Amino acid sequence: MRDYSERGEYIGKYTGTYSKRGKEMREFATGATRDSDDGKLDPEGFLSPVALKRYCEYMHEHRKQADGKMRDSDNWQKGIPISAYMKSLWRHFFELWITHRRLHNRWPANVILNRKEEALCAIIFNAFGYLHELKKDK
Repeated sequence: MRDYSERGEYIGKYTGTYSKRGKEMREFATGATRDSDDGKLDPEGFLSPVALKRYCEYMHEHRKQADGKMRDSDNWQKGIPISAYMKSLWRHFFELWITHRRLHNRWPANVILNRKEEALCAIIFNAFGYLHELKKDK
């Protein structure tokens, strides 16, 4: 039976590190070798698959335009002014803040939870789009 970490990663037998041409190397019991992952970005650790899946569901739900047509999933990458992202981000932040403070007490808990998720996903979209616009010009 294979040995897995808490995150579901196969641990196997790790034989340690060694140096090859001045580079730190990892060697596994299988004989496979890889350079050290020290200093490398770790998207698998930085992102939550559960939150990212919910965000993708949100994005898919919002692909339908007012005219009934479906926009491409990457339509936003064509360019949206950062001022539009900022205004929308603030509107959705206020929605989250209101639901966080439970100022809509007349709503059932499941409605509040859904509104919080929608607001958070909209905030992520606007922050991500804003960042995209900043980075694409560099």
